[in-house]
Amino acid sequence: MAGMALFGKGPPVRQFVIGLAAACAALIVAVPATAQTPRPVTIVALGDSLTAGYQLPPADAFPVKLQAALRAKGVAVTVENAGVSGDTSSGGLDRLDWAVGDGVDAVILELGANDALRGIDPAITRRNLDAIITRLKERNIPILLTGMIAPPNMGSTYGAAFNPIFPDLAAKHGLLFDPFFLEGVAAERDLNLADGMHPNGRGVDVIVRRILPKVEELIAQVRSRRGG
Repeated sequence: MAGMALFGKGPPVRQFVIGLAAACAALIVAVPATAQTPRPVTIVALGDSLTAGYQLPPADAFPVKLQAALRAKGVAVTVENAGVSGDTSSGGLDRLDWAVGDGVDAVILELGANDALRGIDPAITRRNLDAIITRLKERNIPILLTGMIAPPNMGSTYGAAFNPIFPDLAAKHGLLFDPFFLEGVAAERDLNLADGMHPNGRGVDVIVRRILPKVEELIAQVRSRRGG
């Protein structure tokens, strides 16, 4: 009798069961969609004035424009500006731990230009960059290494020792590599500030467009390592 009282009202019970089944089905469909949404990626751009945005409005700095370009393509990303004007490879090594803190997923390493401008022994630059890369790899942080070329006025002997540093380290550590950060911008008057050395806003745009595919590869490495 109790069973008859409970189930005797056929239509309402059937409606309840059908509604419950529909709700469960909706939940099953919704859960995979949420799980497949990639977690945001945090990239630190570790560099000198070329990264910092020397004498540029903050919105024109390389990290800001790179972040905007990636987000315009639907990438959930934050690009932090860890550029310090005048910094050398030694300075970058000294500040590495606080510049690249916990929770950072990847690093764009852009250092060495000031080493060349100051005529620092290329062996020192090589050692510093190697140490930065090694420490980041120990933390399982993917790296995009950007190269630099010594100014011609430093002489051919200096250039022969300095220029190979970047491709050598990229090969040694198996890194994503951009051979020359200023490719397409260096010596182009309309793409640089009056000093002829630092990109203006248009110059930064050129750099971002050119390097964007490499940064997308970097982000793919991050997602591959963390499984999404």
